[in-house]
Amino acid sequence: MEIDEQVLAAKFEAVLPHLGERQRRLVLGAEARWLGHGGIELVARASGVSRKTVSAGVAELEAGEDLLEGRVRREGGGRKRLTEADPGLLEALDGLVEPATRGDPMTRLRWTTRSTRDLAGELRSQGHRVSHHSVARLLAAELGYGLQGNAETLEGAQHPDRDAQFRYINDRVSAAIAAGEPVISVDAKKKELIGPHAPKGRTWRALGKPELVNTHDFLDKQLGKAVPYGVYDIGANAGWVAVGCDGDTAAFAVMTIRRWWHSVSKQAYPDAKKLLITADAGGSNGYRLRLWKVELARLADELGIAITVVHMPPGTSKWNQIEHRLCSHISMNWAGQPLISHEVAVNLIAGTATRAGLTVHAERDTAACPRGIKITDREMRQLEQARLTRHDWHGEWNYTLGPAA
Repeated sequence: MEIDEQVLAAKFEAVLPHLGERQRRLVLGAEARWLGHGGIELVARASGVSRKTVSAGVAELEAGEDLLEGRVRREGGGRKRLTEADPGLLEALDGLVEPATRGDPMTRLRWTTRSTRDLAGELRSQGHRVSHHSVARLLAAELGYGLQGNAETLEGAQHPDRDAQFRYINDRVSAAIAAGEPVISVDAKKKELIGPHAPKGRTWRALGKPELVNTHDFLDKQLGKAVPYGVYDIGANAGWVAVGCDGDTAAFAVMTIRRWWHSVSKQAYPDAKKLLITADAGGSNGYRLRLWKVELARLADELGIAITVVHMPPGTSKWNQIEHRLCSHISMNWAGQPLISHEVAVNLIAGTATRAGLTVHAERDTAACPRGIKITDREMRQLEQARLTRHDWHGEWNYTLGPAA
């Protein structure tokens, strides 16, 4: 019997897409049995399936309905799972992802990016046949891994008086605000390169029209850096930021406080006789920095007021109010915006506002702050004897600088 292969192919093309896996096998097997000798080969060519599948359909028909009832495949049919075919695969993969605890600490992937392609390549070099797609599936479904960033929660060794210092600061701040005295939180924000550099974050723009920036972030000596130092008025929920172009020094920090006082505090607190400052334990306003105390003493002389400083305990700078009340909102406001000039940086900072009523004033500071200023032991002793009063509770963190007599 002569059967046109093209006619048979058209028949299968019309029928097979509407059938299930088992139904397709049975139809192909029935057609092959009807054709007789050479039918399996002809049906396989016309349908585009393997001879093995057609032969399976013939065998199922000959086995009878009862044997196959309720099943699409025979018991144990289909491709085996990777973890069944390769029992050591999961253990090898887990050892690569966490080499310090489960694998070889000297693996070459210990100091490289552990992408799924890198992991698959390393597994293949160990004799495991696996693709990067399978690696991704195994990591998520079998080992419980997922793509995650780092969580900034470790604060190092916790000082035993950390919580007590927090309570001390809170009591001082509350009392000063209740008395109508100015209370500020101060800190320097991270330095930013000025120029067409790629900033962190994203912003809304027309599709297909991204901001064009440099491929590498190298310092442009002509443009320099933006060095923001902020003063946050806790009682008024207002920020004042000086954007310098030099270094983050103690002289720059106190100069910013001085400019804030003359610009804002004179009007907001005309009868103030004291100023309370909360500051981090390190940086340009650190409690160990001698120049910071000397500059504050000069400011106390100029203003004729007593300046009290209470420092956050070491390792807890993120709890300083300026961090989450001012600096974080500035970061969100200029996310995705290249700081092509100091003026742009100033305007983006000044444009920061929140629904809670935060207002920010920003201006550029072009003054040069000398570096490497040394305060001698003799000068420090004179300051402590005449002007510096350390509090009974952790005098290294809490102290008052009075004006000269």
